[in-house]
Amino acid sequence: MSDGVVGERRQLINVAYRLLGSLAEAEDAVQEAYARWYALPPPRRDEIASPGAWLTTVTGRICLDVLGSARARRERYVGAWLPDPLPGRAGRPHGTSGDPADQLVLDESVTMAFLVVLETMTPAERVAFVLHDVFRYPFAEVAGVLDRTPAACKQLAASARRRVRTGAPAPAGGQAETVRRVKEAWEAKDIAALVDLLDPAAVMTADGGGLAGAALHPVEGGPHIARYMAGIAEKAPGLELLERPVNGTPGLARRAGTVLTVAAFDLAADGRVARIWVIRNPEKLRVWAGDGAPSPR
Repeated sequence: MSDGVVGERRQLINVAYRLLGSLAEAEDAVQEAYARWYALPPPRRDEIASPGAWLTTVTGRICLDVLGSARARRERYVGAWLPDPLPGRAGRPHGTSGDPADQLVLDESVTMAFLVVLETMTPAERVAFVLHDVFRYPFAEVAGVLDRTPAACKQLAASARRRVRTGAPAPAGGQAETVRRVKEAWEAKDIAALVDLLDPAAVMTADGGGLAGAALHPVEGGPHIARYMAGIAEKAPGLELLERPVNGTPGLARRAGTVLTVAAFDLAADGRVARIWVIRNPEKLRVWAGDGAPSPR
């Protein structure tokens, strides 16, 4: 690939991951976009003033198709489907690393809370919102992806924005300290301490994908979640939890030689844990395989 076209890959991976919530699907979408670029006759490529814009449009259309079929596929998924969790090293400069996770920029648009809200949108809403509100593409360009008028794309983005306002939790500070206290209480199997740290209406959602043990339905209510967490600790002698950034915010990873579980958290306005997302599907944890460092103290 020419340097100019290669240089677009990072941006395309960032767009595709936010659109799809899956690293593997994002990588596949970007690879397909490049394949279509190189399938063009050279004279046609020479006519394209902005290869980056062309690749973004094609990647967006591919992602739109994937989103359109995702609902049916996720209905067949065992248990809840959650976005792929990103380790803290994602987004750091890694030169020419081919790992898509290393190309990702971690910001508020990849937190687990934000990605879960994106999952509630229609495919067209998600594409319009991510391209315009997150990446600042003008509606004229978004219209080329969605094959709709700029005015229609503007309406889609506005509808998506309302979903974000309704579904996104209020920001709360002190997450690192709260997660540290959850870690200590979880390791100690201290149900009372966990109940104090959890919002009474907290919800825990787990994703095992049928490949790892996980609750098939959300666990609701602080006391129920606390007992569930303590039960997990009872079944895992020597439970080792690491404080690790998950999608750019403080989270936990459970390790037994390799990372088996990643937990992302979101806090209520009073600082207690309102949502816990637990990813155990090993296919979604491959990017965490290199995390062998001891837990920070």
